[in-house]
Amino acid sequence: MGIKKGTKLQIIMQFPKGLVLTSGYLDSQGIDGQLLARYKKSGWLESIGEGAYVLRGDKVDWQGALYAMQSQLKLPVHCGGRTALELQGYGHYAASKTREVFLFGPTGQKLPLWFGKYNWGVSFSYKMTSLFPDNLSIGYVDFPWGKYSTRISSPERAAMEMLYHVPLKQGFDEAMRIMESLLSLRPELVQKLLEVCASIKVKRLFLYMAQAAKLPFMTKLNLKKVNLGKGDRTIVKDGRLDPQYRITVPRSRDT
Repeated sequence: MGIKKGTKLQIIMQFPKGLVLTSGYLDSQGIDGQLLARYKKSGWLESIGEGAYVLRGDKVDWQGALYAMQSQLKLPVHCGGRTALELQGYGHYAASKTREVFLFGPTGQKLPLWFGKYNWGVSFSYKMTSLFPDNLSIGYVDFPWGKYSTRISSPERAAMEMLYHVPLKQGFDEAMRIMESLLSLRPELVQKLLEVCASIKVKRLFLYMAQAAKLPFMTKLNLKKVNLGKGDRTIVKDGRLDPQYRITVPRSRDT
């Protein structure tokens, strides 16, 4: 015998508040299309877009949407960059609260239409990138949001993702101030990430800022294993060329 409808409704009401519930996930819980339509009509569930629902009267935010994408849809999408640093206490120089949410996913991974159309109360920047290998499992942490958690970038990975957006979506000076606060980065993880990072610009800029900030992990890195490429890289227009890392930086930076 199947689960009774009353029991299924009880299952719905036990879901943590603030979560998006996808139709696929609801179906896996025994709530098929016919029953879903019934719950919508009776007002127990409200649609926020095609294939996405919330509990009646529930207020959802981007964290609950990210949880749905990660845990229900199994999408390889995560919160990273400056947002992940701010969430873990490293963005206090930049902002008192999240201004823009930076999301990352592998090349070709699109987000659900319901996510892009709904008003989450913050702006988003989603980047499909091969900055790191798609199957790389390191550089993540589980960040709690009450009764559920989502996967976000660790400070080591988030720092490199932040620098990926310099200078278009992330200012150089602000990134430098945030980097100066990253005193506890783990050298072993930094080493591994540098070795597999695909962006020459990011690796050079990360090392330049870490060296300028005299971050402790720098003395423990083996840069002979890190491919820093050849030639110069322009990061800041009309800047000066740093002789060691061959990137342009603001002229206001000490030579």
